[in-house]
Amino acid sequence: MTQHDHTHLRPWRTIERRVSRKIRVGSVEVGGDAPITVQSMTNTLTADAAATIDQIRQLEEAGADIVRVSCPDEESTAAFSTIAKAAKVPLVADIHFHYRRGIEAAKAGAACLRINPGNIGSPARVREVIQAAKDHGCSIRIGVNAGSLERELLERYGEPCPQAMVESALSHARILQDHDFHEFKISVKASDVFMTVAAYQMLAEAIDCPLHLGVTEAGALRTGTVKSAIGMGSLLWAGIGDTIRVSLAADPVEEIKVGFDILKSLGLRHRGVNIIACPSCARQGFNVIKTVEALEERLAHISTPMSLSIIGCVVNGPGEALMTDLGFTGGGKGSGMVYMAGKPDHKMDNEHMVDHIVELVEARAAELAAAQAAELAAAE
Repeated sequence: MTQHDHTHLRPWRTIERRVSRKIRVGSVEVGGDAPITVQSMTNTLTADAAATIDQIRQLEEAGADIVRVSCPDEESTAAFSTIAKAAKVPLVADIHFHYRRGIEAAKAGAACLRINPGNIGSPARVREVIQAAKDHGCSIRIGVNAGSLERELLERYGEPCPQAMVESALSHARILQDHDFHEFKISVKASDVFMTVAAYQMLAEAIDCPLHLGVTEAGALRTGTVKSAIGMGSLLWAGIGDTIRVSLAADPVEEIKVGFDILKSLGLRHRGVNIIACPSCARQGFNVIKTVEALEERLAHISTPMSLSIIGCVVNGPGEALMTDLGFTGGGKGSGMVYMAGKPDHKMDNEHMVDHIVELVEARAAELAAAQAAELAAAE
């Protein structure tokens, strides 16, 4: 918790999450009262264990709670054991159609199988995969996509639609429930934001399992971020969603960053420095845009939740600083005011402000980490 937690004064900011069952993806809880988790997916060849492990490490450093790894062939599941042992976060094995890949992945250490039970063959094969999940402590994600709905549903509905997606999801869920398997979550993704939101709204009322949110194939970094923020943001605002994946045609690390930014914007999860900055104008006392770019890069390693305001002039600067842990407001004659815990503390020249702010943030992060460690030690 940061110094400026005013949530008790803001009932209009309260999000009441949908009540869902809690499941486990390895060591990570999903659903119920567990924090909303952020995940991504590797895009390396899974058979190349070294490259995949390296990318998982990058995702872990960015804050990923869960990472999904595609297992399209036997070479991939053969490498999965090595990858799973090296990973610090639980891994989801992405399985399509071939039931043996699911069994192999479960044995190799997958914490969860992303699989649609109705698409992997005969009832006997389905039984084998579910038994493998039970035997190895795997949960399952039922992953419905508008682009790969069952032919029977497309013929009946005429085209992909929320109703068809939810019907598909529930039919897959019944297969698991009929086998007394309840450690599952569901996603109903489309590239269309309206279809995605409507499908999740319907599904949220129809079943109590955790929901994995995503706007699939959202696009490149900028456009995909916008679509994901609109779609997932509106659902999260309504209390729907227990784990999220931002699907971008970009470096997977960017998916983690955007995921946390969405949750931070709604006050649902706090990680790293939240920089509040003005768009800049002729009143600015320093180059706001370049300053914020430099600070984002140099503070990327800070995981401690903290708020920082960088405002170009005194019109809004003092007011924004009042609500943040640290702040800098531009003034005149090449210097500005540094705010600590909402109060003006000292002046700093523009030339050295970035270095100075980085030092202050790092010192505050170390202070908070030490206090947290002391609390944990006292509790033990």
